[in-house]
Amino acid sequence: MVFVKFCTVVEGIYCVKTNVEALLSPYGHSLWKSFVRLYRETTTSDFVQKVGETFVTRILLLGVGLITSVIVARVLGPEGRGFYAVAATIAAMGVQFGNLGLHASNTYYVARDRALLPALIGNTIVVSLAFGGIGILLSWIILSLWPQLVPIHGLLLKLSLMWIPFGLAYMLLQNLLIGIQEVHTYNKIELTTKILGVSFIGLVVFIKNITVEMIFLAGLVTLIIGFIWALRRLLIRIDNRPFLSFSLFKNNIRYGLKAYGAAFFFFLVLRFDILIVKYMLGAEQTGYYSVAVNMAEVIYLFPIVVGTILFPYLSELHNFREKWSRTKKVTLHMAIVILPLLIAAGLFAKPLIQGLFGRNFLPSVPAFLWLLPGIFFLGTETIIVQLLNSLGFPIIVVGVWVLTCFFNVGLNLLTIPVYGIVGASAVSSFSYFIAFLFVIWIIRDRRSKYE
Repeated sequence: MVFVKFCTVVEGIYCVKTNVEALLSPYGHSLWKSFVRLYRETTTSDFVQKVGETFVTRILLLGVGLITSVIVARVLGPEGRGFYAVAATIAAMGVQFGNLGLHASNTYYVARDRALLPALIGNTIVVSLAFGGIGILLSWIILSLWPQLVPIHGLLLKLSLMWIPFGLAYMLLQNLLIGIQEVHTYNKIELTTKILGVSFIGLVVFIKNITVEMIFLAGLVTLIIGFIWALRRLLIRIDNRPFLSFSLFKNNIRYGLKAYGAAFFFFLVLRFDILIVKYMLGAEQTGYYSVAVNMAEVIYLFPIVVGTILFPYLSELHNFREKWSRTKKVTLHMAIVILPLLIAAGLFAKPLIQGLFGRNFLPSVPAFLWLLPGIFFLGTETIIVQLLNSLGFPIIVVGVWVLTCFFNVGLNLLTIPVYGIVGASAVSSFSYFIAFLFVIWIIRDRRSKYE
């Protein structure tokens, strides 16, 4: 009897299976083949593997950075941590404002023509060390005449200024590695040097020579090691010695300044609202808003990685149709990945913020939720704009971020006093959407010219 019932169940299952197959055929079979093809392309794609490796590396770097921050805070205390933060800020600003967009132009030109690598290496070393050295000298003279401009002096100030040329050289050489598709080497250097930095700080603590200067010096030594490592990996890839090329530098700087302008106004769109919140609502609301922004930026990290890897791929292509086809495909895949992340982040925003930051930061939740739609449009824009960047970075892209910046600031001034940090988040999301529409319009205009 039991056996008969079992056979009846099996027969029923088989009938259902047959009917479903009949119902879906030929569509079901076609959909299944499409899914299998997409899976195989994804798992065997060199591009996807590089994106995955780089994304995992960035997540690990966030973890290492958090560990470093905790150790520095514990061994130096609040006052020492403050001096360390000022020194690190001076160094970061020097690198940020001194690169003139050459990080983007290095990737662009070496991806288009690998034969330019020796000249790009030579130009990078001279620009970083020579111009960086001049910058150090001028900064030292100015700060010696007006020491009240910065709250740090003596050896710590010297170390923070010394960071600038090496930091600039390291960044530009790393972007050359990305341009020649040495993404694995790029990630290995990034992660290894950060772990070395934590190890050196641990050594300083072990020998009980704990000062702000020694902790900062540990990071500087690590940076120099990374610079030498990246340089050696690049030198292996060339047959002749690096040399200077003034004509190439002129082309680099022309492209770089456009990238620099766009990055500057993009940075203002991302950050200026925090200053407005602080000015209008005070420190407490700024703390809530900064948590919402930082969490949104963790999700935005994925499109940044995709765009970073996509840019050299597109730059080495010379046919517009191929560029556009690759861009559409990558954008679609990125959207498929990031949408579930955004939905999950929205659903678990409250327990996530409470678990990480405590109940006191629950007012950050509404602001975070209002940022999520903007992160989708900003992430999509970050991918598709690489098509324009690979076409020589049209000046109109800079104009997009200039207009978006003024729009964002003006609307924030009107919205924040009424709606608080939720208004700031809504304005940010709307601004990202506007920038996305502008970039779509520019690409459509370019397509009509190239096709």
